Amino acid sequence: MHSPAAKVSGYVVLMTVQIIFLVLFWLFVRYEKTALPRAIDAEDAGSAKEHVSKYPQFQDIQVMIFIGFGFLMTFLRKYGYSATGFTLFMAALVVQWSVLMKGFLHMEGGKISLSLENIIDADIAAAVPLISMGALLGRTTPIQLLCMSIFEVALFAANEYLALNVFSICDCGGSITVHAFGAYFGLAVALMLRPSSDQNETGKLEGASYTSDIFAMIGTTFLWVYWPSFNSVLAEGAGGERAILNTFLSLAAATVTSFVVSALVSHENKLDMVHVQNSTLAGGVAVGTVCNLLLGAHGAILIGIIAGTVSVLGYRYLTPWLTANLRLHDTCGVHNLHGMPALISAIASAIYASMATVGEYQSELQNIFPAMVGTNGTETKIMGGLGRNASSQAGYQLFGIAVTLVIAIGGGILTGAVLKYTNFRNLKKDEHHQDEHYWEVPAVENKEE
Repeated sequence: MHSPAAKVSGYVVLMTVQIIFLVLFWLFVRYEKTALPRAIDAEDAGSAKEHVSKYPQFQDIQVMIFIGFGFLMTFLRKYGYSATGFTLFMAALVVQWSVLMKGFLHMEGGKISLSLENIIDADIAAAVPLISMGALLGRTTPIQLLCMSIFEVALFAANEYLALNVFSICDCGGSITVHAFGAYFGLAVALMLRPSSDQNETGKLEGASYTSDIFAMIGTTFLWVYWPSFNSVLAEGAGGERAILNTFLSLAAATVTSFVVSALVSHENKLDMVHVQNSTLAGGVAVGTVCNLLLGAHGAILIGIIAGTVSVLGYRYLTPWLTANLRLHDTCGVHNLHGMPALISAIASAIYASMATVGEYQSELQNIFPAMVGTNGTETKIMGGLGRNASSQAGYQLFGIAVTLVIAIGGGILTGAVLKYTNFRNLKKDEHHQDEHYWEVPAVENKEE
């Protein structure tokens, strides 16, 4: 058990980090000119209106991050306070850290410009450590979560810059840079923190109750409803509307498929609530990278069907295998909801990139595949681009996911090693998946098993 002094010192560290953020914001962050009280010309006014017009989508993403993710992780019957509370804490921390880390990569005049778009980007970045937290849910301390988030967001920002600005890949909904990175970083940390072979059995509190599963479904519902906003908020022009349409159709197809496959593979052909809570969302991840492309309605639905099937089969067969053979406890099954669907999305992006032409995308090609600007899909001499044809762009899409996996897994292993082998306190087996170590829990709850 933690001593009171150890807990106090831990919270002092958390507050110290917040004060450091305060100093960094004071030194480096300034409002973007559209947010300043000054006479602006017509061009600046249009830019300001565009930023404000994104506020409804910003609200949607806020709901996803703070309510959707939080309640989705309340399925553990004795970990509801921590699931929702630590989600709020981590998201609030990461939003600030992400503004700084991503801002340092795009500084102008030694300062970071702050706008609504920066906050939206930071909100999206908050999903990364929350996904990783899902793989470790109930088995880490707040200080370990803090340390993981600091390292992870720094690596995430660097990888995203590399993928989008150097490799110039298409990743509108963040399936490669957000979902794949968060999932495999978290799995790598979980692998490093895995229990010894004699303690590999499932913990007594590593399970749901009827009530906790209902609360988790609230998270599922919020995520399902608002996922089109998550995927489309950064899309430009008509691509934004396509992103909404494709995401919705993929989610719908994944939901129907998840129900059917769950009934087919589960005990006595009954529906499994784990599949309904998670696999129904896999379509939103699987279509993320390609959501603004010309998939056609049939393409979006096909991606959703594949994602729902793969996700349910992963929960039913792959997750138990990983636990039994690698001692890898993926508490929320992020590999099945975020990891494998993100790989599907990356493969789909390579396929659709290989078929992209100026004739299809017209002027939108510059926004979607900027490295192909001026080509007709086969020419290599271009005006203002990087000399790519469609086949080269497809290769870069695959290269982008490969580099993301290397950085995420490598970074996760290093972070896990720091958490395991340094002075960080690791929870014991009988301390896993329960709130009472960090929260004031009603006495009646403490008496229940």
